[in-house]
Amino acid sequence: MNFVAFQLDHRIESGIEALGYTEPTSIQSQSIPSILQGRDLMGMAQTGTGKTAAFALPILQHLLSGPRNVVRALIIAPTRELAEQTREAFGQLGR
Repeated sequence: MNFVAFQLDHRIESGIEALGYTEPTSIQSQSIPSILQGRDLMGMAQTGTGKTAAFALPILQHLLSGPRNVVRALIIAPTRELAEQTREAFGQLGR
C-alpha cells in the first residue's frame, strides 16, 4: 500500500513526497481510512512510528475539502513541546 491509496488532495501528497515518505506505517495504514470516514479513533504506537501523520493527514484533507469559517479541528497536546512538534508536522505535510 502507498499513500496514493488514501486519495488525498494533491497538495497533501506533495508534502508527503517532500518529507520522503513512500509507504504508510502500520499505525497510518490502520487509522487514516477510518479517520477519513469520520470515525473517532484511539491509537497507540511506539515513538517514531508516524502517529502525528496518522491523524494530521486526514485532518488536512478535511480542512481542504470541508466548509470554511467554522471550527473544523482542535488538537490538544499535553505539553508545549509536543504542541510545537505537532504544529511543525502540520506545516511540513500541508505545504
